[in-house]
Amino acid sequence: MSDPSDLLRQLGRFRLIVFDCDGTLVDSQHNIIAAVERVWRSIDMQPPSADLIRRQVGLSVEAAIARMAPDADAVVHRRLGEAFLALKAQLQAEHRLEEPLYPGIRDLIHGLDHPELFLGIATGKGRAALDYTLQKQQLADRFHTLQTADRCRGKPDPEMMLKAIDETGMQPHQSVMIGDTSFDMEMARAAGATAVGVAWGYHQAEELRQAGAHAVIDHPSQLTGWLSRLSAA
Repeated sequence: MSDPSDLLRQLGRFRLIVFDCDGTLVDSQHNIIAAVERVWRSIDMQPPSADLIRRQVGLSVEAAIARMAPDADAVVHRRLGEAFLALKAQLQAEHRLEEPLYPGIRDLIHGLDHPELFLGIATGKGRAALDYTLQKQQLADRFHTLQTADRCRGKPDPEMMLKAIDETGMQPHQSVMIGDTSFDMEMARAAGATAVGVAWGYHQAEELRQAGAHAVIDHPSQLTGWLSRLSAA
């Protein structure tokens, strides 16, 4: 990461950088897949494939379940959702959730430390789950705005991004969303913000571009360089 005195010049117009969590900051797919499979089997339903589960990461629990169990009725959807959230809460309480940061993420977050730069998160997690993840990774003090699917409309609705923009006093053209799914890219574009995809998450790079990504990066160390290019464009 560049010297802090040079950071704002490199970032150009960008002053708010909002990150997705699962698939962007942390790799949580194994926990999510295992939890979905366990919950589906608990009511004698055949679990969806691991690939189908992975592709719903980033959506709210309700939206993800509806997509994974399209033939089930609202009662079953509610049972699945309640069971999934209860299981995740139990695993958190027992400190059994493993959500490692992707390589380079910690350096990136610490390198973006500047009093005139705001960092945020917009995630399909609930607030309690996000707080758990940030505290476990010792990153809770690094973010200025936290938007979660239990307090906002879920992605790709732009509400989370718009609230992050409003809470930090920024404008859409000063804001960028960093995420690994097409839902993140669609949310950013709908909010009038810049969309940057990451290639290490749960959707393919070409899907991110088709969803409106202005750029797709292969490693966190590439973010500042790409934001500099996008700001100058």
